Amino acid sequence: MALQICLALSISSHNSLNHSPMSSSPSTLISFSVQTKKKTVVELSSLRLSKRELCLSSFVLILNGLYPKLSKASLPEEMELQRYTDSNEGFTLLRPSSWIKVDKAGATVLFEEANKGTNNLGVVVNPVRVASLGEFGTPQFVADKLIQAEKRKESTIDTELIGASERSGHGGLKVYEFEYKVDSSRGGLKRIFSAAFVASKKLYLLNITHSDKPESPLDTHTRMMLEEVLHSFDAAPTT
Repeated sequence: MALQICLALSISSHNSLNHSPMSSSPSTLISFSVQTKKKTVVELSSLRLSKRELCLSSFVLILNGLYPKLSKASLPEEMELQRYTDSNEGFTLLRPSSWIKVDKAGATVLFEEANKGTNNLGVVVNPVRVASLGEFGTPQFVADKLIQAEKRKESTIDTELIGASERSGHGGLKVYEFEYKVDSSRGGLKRIFSAAFVASKKLYLLNITHSDKPESPLDTHTRMMLEEVLHSFDAAPTT
C-alpha cells in the first residue's frame, strides 16, 4: 500500500509540473517562482528532487493514523476457525467458530453463518462400492458430474467451473477439490468450494456455499478463510 501511495504521489507531482502552463522547462518554473513566491520553490523542488522522502513521509503518516480509513481497509476483520471432528463418521475440518450448527435432512453436519443461512458449509457421508476416489475418475471428470448435477436443479440459471485439483490427505489419502459459480433464482450468484474423498467404502463430500453477488462480491479475506476450510477437510486420524 505504501508503494502504491508513493507511485501515486510521484505521478501526481510529475504531472502537475509537466502540465502546468508555466512549466515549459524546469529553469523557467524555478525562475518564475523565485520572483513571486520563494516558499513555492522549496515545495516544488522537493517534489521534483526528493520523491523518496515523500514516500517515506507518506508511510509515516499512515503508521501515525492520519489515513485511518486506508489503514483499516488494509487490515480485514479476523474470523477465527475452530477444529471440528466427527469421530463416528471419521472426518475432520476447520469451520468458522461464529457459524451455527443446524440440523438438516440429508446432511451429516451443517454450519450456517448467523442471520445469513445462504452462507454455509456442510458434509455428507454416504456408503459407496469403490475403495478409492480414483475409481470414480479424474478431478475433471468428477467436477463435470458436479456441474451437471447443479444444472439439473430447477433453480439454476447458469454455472461456471473455476477449477479442479487433487491433493494428498491423511496417510496419503486422495482428496479432490473444486471451485465453481452458480447463478440461482434462489439467492442469486454464489461461489461454491467443494472437496471429496473416499475412505472405508464411504464417500465424504464437503460443500461450502457463499454469496458472491456483483453488488457485494466475495472479499479476499473471506475467500482465504473458506479456502483454509476447504484444505482442512480430511479423514480423521484413528486412535
